[in-house]
Amino acid sequence: MIVGWFGSPGALGGRDAIVNLQQEKKVTKLQTKIALFIGLGLGALLPGAKADEWNQRTVLTFSGPVEMPGQILPAGTYVFKVANSNSSRHIVQVFNEEEDHVFGTFLAIPSQRHQASDKTIIRFEERAAGSPQAIKAWFYPHRTYGHEFVYPKKEALELAKANNVPVLATPTEMPRISKPEVSMKAPEILALLVVPLKEEEPNGEELELAQAAAPSSPPAELPQELPATASPLPLLGGIGLLSLGISLALRRIAARAK
Repeated sequence: MIVGWFGSPGALGGRDAIVNLQQEKKVTKLQTKIALFIGLGLGALLPGAKADEWNQRTVLTFSGPVEMPGQILPAGTYVFKVANSNSSRHIVQVFNEEEDHVFGTFLAIPSQRHQASDKTIIRFEERAAGSPQAIKAWFYPHRTYGHEFVYPKKEALELAKANNVPVLATPTEMPRISKPEVSMKAPEILALLVVPLKEEEPNGEELELAQAAAPSSPPAELPQELPATASPLPLLGGIGLLSLGISLALRRIAARAK
């Protein structure tokens, strides 16, 4: 028995059009899914990059105890962050590794290096034998400006004599601030931002900071957005490669659908 199919050429063209339309819908759906995937991926990457650049979040591990202004940090892993201060003085917080406990909130002023490093730089001050090294300054990667910590007068004088260099100091002991969230309008923070600063000399003399060669302030203080000095090239390069791969994949799918 012969079975025939009767129809016009126009009918054949109509069936082909329906098949092609269904194939195009499949490609469009796939494109939508890929675009959604890219959007979610970028959303996960960019906020994290901006947050770390803005507060300079840095994880540091010390093999032995180190001194910070007013206290000793035991050996361990810590997270350093810069609080949002809109003054020429910086407020730095030190957290535990889980970031659910604050060891201290410290006053610092801008410190400058001649050349930026691609790694975190910690400057130490030597102490007397048997005493832990004192952290003098902290520099975030790729920046020439960092944070020089201000020590209480007694500690600053000891550091000045031990290292034969001037050391920044506050004339009085400052209260310890261990709150996870710090408001720049809190009384204890305002006290840090206005306390007069001294410079303890190795010979025991004390100078007003204005008399000493005070470090100059950085041109842009704690930007609210991703700093221009933080290069986005690695991230953009990754996005470009991902886009290229997806484009090639879509071309292959479209070619198979024809």
